[in-house]
Amino acid sequence: MSTFGSVFRVTTYGESHCKSVGCIVDGVPPGLPLTEADIQPQLTRRRPGQSKLSTPRNEKDQVEIQSGTENGVTLGSPIGMLVKNQDHRPGDYSETDLYPRPSHADWTYIQKYGTKSSSGGGRSSARETIGRVAAGAIAEKILKLANGVEIVAFVSSIGEISMNRNPQDETFQQILNTITREDVDDCGPIRCPDVNVRDDMVKVIEKYRDANDSIGGVVTCVVRNCPIGLGEPCFDKLEAKLAHAMLSLPATKGFEFGSGFAGTAIPGSQHNDPFYFDESAGRLRTKTNNSGGIQGGISNGENIYFSVAFKSAATISQEQETATYEGKEGVLAARGRHDPSVTPRAVPIVEAMTALVLADEFMVQQARNATRLAYTK
Repeated sequence: MSTFGSVFRVTTYGESHCKSVGCIVDGVPPGLPLTEADIQPQLTRRRPGQSKLSTPRNEKDQVEIQSGTENGVTLGSPIGMLVKNQDHRPGDYSETDLYPRPSHADWTYIQKYGTKSSSGGGRSSARETIGRVAAGAIAEKILKLANGVEIVAFVSSIGEISMNRNPQDETFQQILNTITREDVDDCGPIRCPDVNVRDDMVKVIEKYRDANDSIGGVVTCVVRNCPIGLGEPCFDKLEAKLAHAMLSLPATKGFEFGSGFAGTAIPGSQHNDPFYFDESAGRLRTKTNNSGGIQGGISNGENIYFSVAFKSAATISQEQETATYEGKEGVLAARGRHDPSVTPRAVPIVEAMTALVLADEFMVQQARNATRLAYTK
C-alpha cells in the first residue's frame, strides 16, 4: 500500500522518472504555521547530486504546497505537496525491457502486477521517499512544537568500517545525548560523527565508486524528549512501528533497537536498566538505557535509539550475468545513475519516517488522554 499511519496519514505518489513525485498528508491539525520553508531543508539534505559520494543525477527537489494551507497556516484539510522531476532520463533504462536487473524489483513487479514502470525502479525507486521526507517535516514540526522532540540520524558504518555502537559505552551514549543535525552535516557528505573512522568511510565509498560498484552501511538514529506513553501493545508496540517504518524504505535489510544484537551477550544483571527518581525532572528515570527508551512497547521518556542496515545499491555499471524475461542468458550493464552508497543520503529519510511514526502515535495517545479526561471530570 502507499499509505502509512492511522491518524496522521501519509499517501505518497509518483515513480522515479514520471513528471512529479509527492504526497497527500491527512490528519494535520488546523492552525499549524506551515510553509515550504519548513519542508525544504530536509528535502535538500536528501536530494541527489550533493557530492561525489552520491548519484550525479541533479535534482533541486523544490517542494510546492498545493493544498491544505492559507496564508502560511494549516486548515485541517489534506495537505498536498509536489516535487517536479527535472533531470530524468528514461532512455537510460531501455535494456530493462529485455532484462530484469539483478536484485531489482523488475521481475517481482511484473509477477505481481503484470506490468512495471519502463524506466528506473518505478515505485520501488528511492525517489519515492521524497513524499515521505516532505510529510516527515510536517510531523517533526508538530512534535517539536508540542514536546520539543529532537530526531537526529547519522551514518555509523560503511562496509566493514564502523564507529563504536556499544550500548554500554559512555562515549556512544554521550553522542546520543548531544549530537545535532548541524553536527552531522558538519561531518561532510559522509555524515558520520566519529572523526576516527570518517575518512576511512569516504575512502571505502570512493573505492567502490571508482570500480563501478557499490557498498552498504548503517544509519543510527536517536530521539530525544519523546513523550512518555507512546506505543500500542501488543501488536503495535512502538519499536515494532519503527521497525515497520524503517524496513519499508528501499534497500533496507535490517533493524536493531536499543542494545540490539549486542544485548544478547549481556547478562540480565548488567542489561537491566535500574530506576531512580530524578529530582530535576520530577519523575522516575533509568540509570542506563539498554532498553532504548521503550519498555513493554511503550516509550519511557529516555532516549529512543536504533540502527537501520542499508544494503549495497543494486544498480551498478559493471557487466552482470543475468537472463532475459524469456530465460535466455545474457549480460547486462546498467546505465542509470546511482549512489555508490545510499547510506549517507538515507539519513534525512530515516529521520522522516521516525517523525511519521511518533506523530501518529502521539495523536493516538492524545485522543486516549482526552477521552479519559472527559469521563473522569
